[in-house]
Amino acid sequence: MEYTVTKFIHVTLAIVAVGFNASYGIWIARSARDPEHIGFVMRTIKLIDDRFANPAYGLLLLTGLFMALRAGYPLTTFWIAGALALYALVLVLAFAFIAPGFRAQLRALETDGPASDAYRAAAARGRAWGIVVSLMVLAIVFLMVAKPTP
Repeated sequence: MEYTVTKFIHVTLAIVAVGFNASYGIWIARSARDPEHIGFVMRTIKLIDDRFANPAYGLLLLTGLFMALRAGYPLTTFWIAGALALYALVLVLAFAFIAPGFRAQLRALETDGPASDAYRAAAARGRAWGIVVSLMVLAIVFLMVAKPTP
């Protein structure tokens, strides 16, 4: 029973984390058509990321490790090891590029406005890194669902 409850929590956390992250591009694209709302959207994304998505990703790691160990899967199992490696890479990219880039984009928006070169450059970098990280997260989801073995 405790494994099943943990699995339910794990899947719910994945829905929250990945779902919120998947919506950010839509929010930003829509707000770009209405520049007076870009600041509100960017600050809301930061709030959602800080309070919901990122904590959910942290708890995903903990619940996933608990389930793997409880079920007797070695962490060297192909799909677990691959997901953990991608997770670590996503963390590095998030701390090294995504978070600082998002702060730079928000700062450029607040100081220079949405039409500025600084804002557009930061937005382009954020979009590129966001796509890369999103693909990695989707690969993690694939590994967790399909559990492929070589």
